[in-house]
Amino acid sequence: MTEEEISKKGCDASILLDQTTTIDSEKTAFANNNSARGFEVIDKIKSEVDKVCGRSIVSCADILTVAARDSVVAVCIFIAPFPSLYQLSKNRIYNETNSIDSKFAKQRQSSCPRTGGDSNLAPLDQTPSFFDTKYFNNLVAKKGLLHSDQELFSGGQTDNLVKTYSRNPWIFSKDFANSMIKMGNIKPLTGNQGQMRVNCRKLN
Repeated sequence: MTEEEISKKGCDASILLDQTTTIDSEKTAFANNNSARGFEVIDKIKSEVDKVCGRSIVSCADILTVAARDSVVAVCIFIAPFPSLYQLSKNRIYNETNSIDSKFAKQRQSSCPRTGGDSNLAPLDQTPSFFDTKYFNNLVAKKGLLHSDQELFSGGQTDNLVKTYSRNPWIFSKDFANSMIKMGNIKPLTGNQGQMRVNCRKLN
């Protein structure tokens, strides 16, 4: 894919591209800078796959997709990128009352003080290493970590969906799989179309 094509259509796995004089990279965009990370892992995977295949035959987009699949966390909303995760969680546990379980708020306050503790971590649910529906169970119990999470279960049109997913993990798994398939079928390039990048950080 040429730089002209990128400007018109976009580029698969474009967030992997490094900033250059001719590429305004997503990687260093305000919303992504210092939040999107782990690019060296993709580099390593790409190198090993190419080594096994004997040439560059698997696209950077495919590698990114598989890596995302294997490290996925059950979150079904994209929050605004500008406030930090720390700001969003702190504001919720100290300033909200009606939409948050009081015991949960106190537990989070113990690991997230009003001042300091900026590097402390808090999971979105109690099973962060597993792909399950605990996230939705938490929302029903008013234990969403972020305000934007709890908005999914706050008397609005998504309440019934949250309830369904919290009670029926198999329905969530089925819907998630269907969504991933739909995303994967958005006009993918095939055959000799586009460019198979040898190094995911730069155009060939």
